[in-house]
Amino acid sequence: MAFCKNTYFCSAMNNTIPPSTATVADSAVEVWFAMRATYRREMEVKRRMDEAGIECFIPMHWVLRPHGATKHRERVPVVRNLLFARTTKPVIQAFKNNIPYLQYLCQQTDTGARKPIVVPERQMRQFIAVAGSGDDQLRYIDPAVENIQHGQRVRILAGPFEGFEGRFMRVKGVRDRRFVVEVQGIVAVATTLVHPDLVEVIKN
Repeated sequence: MAFCKNTYFCSAMNNTIPPSTATVADSAVEVWFAMRATYRREMEVKRRMDEAGIECFIPMHWVLRPHGATKHRERVPVVRNLLFARTTKPVIQAFKNNIPYLQYLCQQTDTGARKPIVVPERQMRQFIAVAGSGDDQLRYIDPAVENIQHGQRVRILAGPFEGFEGRFMRVKGVRDRRFVVEVQGIVAVATTLVHPDLVEVIKN
């Protein structure tokens, strides 16, 4: 799966958080940074973050891989190079300074500047809960291909995802509508079937 077309990688020559970034990213508050580890080294970065006590999440799924004359199931990252880290700006900057292949994932602002992506806590926790549920029927969606914003904004009323907010929409290749949780236009995940009676429409 590719990154959203509105997402960029900060230049290695200027790969720090600029002063114009939101206040929360400039404070001592722990926030979720969207990041990229080049050349498929995201699992190596996660290992090092785990050792450093930095919370890290990589969305994973099961795939079938050839193994001699047979195939076996292997759990691999959904989006290669992508990871999310929850920590403070000083900590992540110091950590990244020792890993030249680790970059901030950025989005372009209205002024043309590139700003590192900071994912809201609630949005990230919901994504982790859905993506980390271990459900083999989860569907991952590339927001650059499917327009998530066309889905109806809803809230789940009961079940394991009670209180979660996202989009209720049809997903390519699936007959029934699914509940979709998106992370800042980077990646989205659709749950298995949610009965319409358990969905409440969020009015603007």
